[in-house]
Amino acid sequence: MSISARGAVVAIAVSALFLSACTTVAPRTTETAVASADRPFAIDGRLSAKRGSDGASASFAWNHEPGRDHIDLASPFGQVLARVDGGTNRVVVERPGGATETYPDWSTMTIALLGAPVPVDDLAFWIRGAAREGGAASVERDAIGRVQLLRQQGWEIVYSYPDDAPGAMPSRVVLRRPDAEPVEVRVVVDRWGEAPASR
Repeated sequence: MSISARGAVVAIAVSALFLSACTTVAPRTTETAVASADRPFAIDGRLSAKRGSDGASASFAWNHEPGRDHIDLASPFGQVLARVDGGTNRVVVERPGGATETYPDWSTMTIALLGAPVPVDDLAFWIRGAAREGGAASVERDAIGRVQLLRQQGWEIVYSYPDDAPGAMPSRVVLRRPDAEPVEVRVVVDRWGEAPASR
């Protein structure tokens, strides 16, 4: 092979390597998501919930332990709306002034307070980019393996992250349920932290 021919082969090989390095890896999809174990967490942020023409927004401080959640809700202007403690079969809301209300589950409570059902017991998993234990789910991941889209229990959950780090926790989560009256819940996480000791 002549010198000029060898040069052409090298040039083609270099070009091929360059193009392959620039190729974007397509998101990976699995039909069944493996749920992570339930773990405590503490987050602060903002949420809005909407069902049809009904909806509301609030700031929140959420402390989660397996089987129990405590959520403080405040208006966008900082006025305390409620302190909420709940588990699987009972959710208690304490209003400013000490009045309390009891609800059988999270969806009933959030409809009363926010105008739309927010599946808090499921969201405790979804907010971390994990499917809830014991339920079928499908997941799409981005090029570095983070959950980008999760479908479970009739909900579609879309994730955004603060940076390109593989282990970054979600900073924005959007939940949609396409019912006759579509439901949309948007959650912005301002801070991730460790859950405090049990109350």
